[in-house]
Amino acid sequence: MSTISTAELSTLASSTEPRATITTPPDASKADLDEVRRGPNRVTEAEPMPSRKTTTVVITSVTCITTLSTLISGVVTVAIPTMAKDVNLDDSLLLWPASVYALVCGCTLLLSGSVADAVGNRFTYLVGCLLQAIFTLAGGLSRTGTQLIVFRAIAGLALSLCLPSAVSIITNSIPTGQRRNVAFACMGGGQPVGFSLGLTLGGVFSDTIGWRWGFHIAAALNALVFGVALWGLPAEVGINYASSSIWGRIRNDIDWIGAFLASGSIAMLSYIFAALTTNASNIKSPTNLIILIVAILLIPTFVLWVARQTRLGRPALIPNSLWRSRIFSTICLCVLLTWGSFNALEQLLTFYFQYVQQVSALETSLRFLPAPVSGVAANLAMGLIVHKIPANWIAISVAAISCAASLIMALAQPHQSYWATSFISILLNPIGADSLFVVSNLLITSSFPAKTQALAGAVFNTVSQVGKSIGLASSAALASSITAKSTAEDKKGPEALLEGYHAAWWFCLALNATTLILSVWGLRKVGRVGEKRD
Repeated sequence: MSTISTAELSTLASSTEPRATITTPPDASKADLDEVRRGPNRVTEAEPMPSRKTTTVVITSVTCITTLSTLISGVVTVAIPTMAKDVNLDDSLLLWPASVYALVCGCTLLLSGSVADAVGNRFTYLVGCLLQAIFTLAGGLSRTGTQLIVFRAIAGLALSLCLPSAVSIITNSIPTGQRRNVAFACMGGGQPVGFSLGLTLGGVFSDTIGWRWGFHIAAALNALVFGVALWGLPAEVGINYASSSIWGRIRNDIDWIGAFLASGSIAMLSYIFAALTTNASNIKSPTNLIILIVAILLIPTFVLWVARQTRLGRPALIPNSLWRSRIFSTICLCVLLTWGSFNALEQLLTFYFQYVQQVSALETSLRFLPAPVSGVAANLAMGLIVHKIPANWIAISVAAISCAASLIMALAQPHQSYWATSFISILLNPIGADSLFVVSNLLITSSFPAKTQALAGAVFNTVSQVGKSIGLASSAALASSITAKSTAEDKKGPEALLEGYHAAWWFCLALNATTLILSVWGLRKVGRVGEKRD
């Protein structure tokens, strides 16, 4: 196979549109060069460094908004039994205040990202922050189960406006280098901190001043974040929004049909996964089967539509050519599998503590406190070292750590000490997902042009949300199936339940092992990401 010299590779790579720097071996082949052309790592000119005030406001704002969104999720997870009694929520809808939030957010991310790129990420982010504050407060004021579910759904829509635009704000206001890496690290670190803090506060508030105070405090803090963002976020950078009217951009610059096809498929699949998480036999329902079939059929329809848009030179939501990039496809699959395993292991640990070891909800919350510590540490470490170590080695290392977290619980027994089993698993579990958060955001955002960075952020968050839904649904279905076949007489007793949980944790190990193999194969030529541009 013919090879290309380093000088030729540098010349050809620099002729492409701006991307992040990547180290490439001197004996790179033609195929390797094509990967550089298509892939997420390209060379760009130097960018001006923002002021410390701008960097501080951006990092503080995006970190706080992700922290607060997951804080309420943690409160709802622990306090839902008390909440259900207060608002007369039917038992059949017990999981909906939590699941509808993630469902609405996940299925509107791509559309929200497209809108943010068209109307401006700062404006979209501010609208999302304001709506998040309003409807978080409304959730705390709910008097009926229907009100609570509706307000949580609108809060999910608000979050879908915040997350993609937050990614775009980071990439458009902070140039490639350590500051951007740290910004992504802080944004990712806010998620485990918020959720774990919510778990703890949810248990405390439910037993003392009432669960509503969790919503009220989060709403007040959301309003404060909105004020800080309104005051200090930079104006739109790098895109000439004055070149056409806002309605013209909304009409002409967004692939509306592609967005609705993708969002519709994701929404229906997420609903099916949520139904399976509640009861695996729900898949036998004719209605659910029809929804599943339609959701699957929308996938090739979306692919054909995007191909048509590309052929006609019109806006395409996610060009099919991106999926032909081994790096882009691999990192998306790694995110999907890692988030699926991470959330499934954590959810099953909650059941393990309460139903097998039979400890209280508050004690269960306290047992998860190592998770935010390791999650924040992993994110900050990635922010500081990601530009120094090849991304493939980072992905391989954290996938191996995730394998260890799953294996420990797959072999754990109830009589064993928390410190010898669960503590280590809880400490290790967030490292894979949170480390990959930084690496994958840098890779995915660098695969998209500067004018569609919000859409790039939406792609990452959509893949992680779908992974979460798949992981929870498949592990829950497997655990239920194994428990039902247990030789133990009491199918709801600790012995039968433990058999199901062990099987699900072995499944999580398989997901992490697959991520490890994908990282070895698909990311082998990535090199370092997040390096400062010269």
